[in-house]
Amino acid sequence: MPDRLRLILGVKLRALREERGLGLKTLARSAGLSVSYLSEIEQGKKYPKPDKLVDLAHALGVPYDDLVSLRVDKGLGALKDAIESPFLESFPFDLFGIDPRAVVRIMAGMPDKSEALVRAIRDLTRAYDANVEDWLKAALRAYQQLHTNHFPDLEALADHLRQSLGATDAVTLRTALEATGLRIDTVRLAEDPDLAGFRAVFREGDDGPVLYVNGDLREEQRAFLYARELAFLELGAEHRPVTSPWVRVERFDEVLDYFEASYVAGAILLPAETVDEALLDLAQAEQWDSSRLLRLLGEFRATPEMFLHRLTQRVSAVLGIREFYFLRFHDAVTRDHVTLAKSFNLSRIPVPHGIAADEKWCRRWPGLRALAELDRAQARAAGRGEPAPRPVVVAQRQRFAPGTAAETGDGEFFVVSVARPLALRPDVNSAVSLGLLLTTATKRRIRFWDDPALERVEVSLTCQRCPVSDCRVRAAPPTVLEKREARDRQQAAVDAL
Repeated sequence: MPDRLRLILGVKLRALREERGLGLKTLARSAGLSVSYLSEIEQGKKYPKPDKLVDLAHALGVPYDDLVSLRVDKGLGALKDAIESPFLESFPFDLFGIDPRAVVRIMAGMPDKSEALVRAIRDLTRAYDANVEDWLKAALRAYQQLHTNHFPDLEALADHLRQSLGATDAVTLRTALEATGLRIDTVRLAEDPDLAGFRAVFREGDDGPVLYVNGDLREEQRAFLYARELAFLELGAEHRPVTSPWVRVERFDEVLDYFEASYVAGAILLPAETVDEALLDLAQAEQWDSSRLLRLLGEFRATPEMFLHRLTQRVSAVLGIREFYFLRFHDAVTRDHVTLAKSFNLSRIPVPHGIAADEKWCRRWPGLRALAELDRAQARAAGRGEPAPRPVVVAQRQRFAPGTAAETGDGEFFVVSVARPLALRPDVNSAVSLGLLLTTATKRRIRFWDDPALERVEVSLTCQRCPVSDCRVRAAPPTVLEKREARDRQQAAVDAL
């Protein structure tokens, strides 16, 4: 973000000039400045020397101290708050071809309306408990959407690192990291109750850098962390978050560094060539085979999340499929509480998104069906004293039930979900889902889309919004739907009257 002093001075200067009914030429002549220079000052591009500021203050008839102070009139208060907000300072406007000074100039031209807009956004942000981190995550999702989540330069970097390593198992990756002078500790995190929930923590100490890795992670998860650390080094990431998952981020650079290093790590462990081959093999089959997906997880030595997330990076390049989504649900087994932990949607149809905290996600979604099936399998295994069951896969064709189209749009997806326990939280199960919108183009590329064995399911967002009257897995009455229908009846009655 440009220097706040320049922006605030520019906003105040323009407001004072217009308040006095002075044009740019008139004020420039009175202050002994060129019109172009005065315009640049108002746009926040230039900050004049003290003698020029004295001339401007005299021409406007205001004390010098009032002109250069950070105080603003009441009408510009919200605009000043916007200029000084961490959002404007940290949001990556340049990624979308926007100059943040242009945003400020537009707002400065309509101070009253801008104040109302800023306050409305602030109130909405507070109402939905959003913060700068949420804005930064949204910016990253938009950035991924611009590129359909496919980044050839990061793929090329991963190829280079993989070739230089020779192998990509956890031992090889750890050895390569330690050769850079990084010390790795796999004991400390698991022993500390307050740190046991972290997968990794990076510390830059006087005695050299240390990467603390949770020893309770699976081997493939540790390999991913080592690969990502190598990617951080190769990318020269200066603003990487120090924890995984991160506790707090304040700059978009942190979010972008984390994303790029994670992308490279996934591409190191799951090479594009072999992933593409597996993806084409799945797509060309006449019938969907869930056991084939489980075999691929074993062959690639990847967690379900690593593999499905890697597919989101390849489906556009390999199959030309550009509309898809990725979801991750968590189920706290002991509390029977399902939460949406991650949502990444590149389709034109909204999928699970902002809802009230007390609403129950639709149990007909394949992710939640997989979680329920896993819960039952775990209960049976525990009762018989048997080992934990293998991951559960659920695949289906789904569309939103009639009555939900107004808020979700219309379209059908092929969705596959895989559920398994979390490594660091055995009392929580996780289900990841990949959904492909069944457009005409998609149907040409995946032959199994019309497999009669694939169940066709109507879904809603939540039970409270669901119009399906005979749902056997409903977890709550359709209260939100009923309120909406009551409002529609009232409006119809008013229209008739």
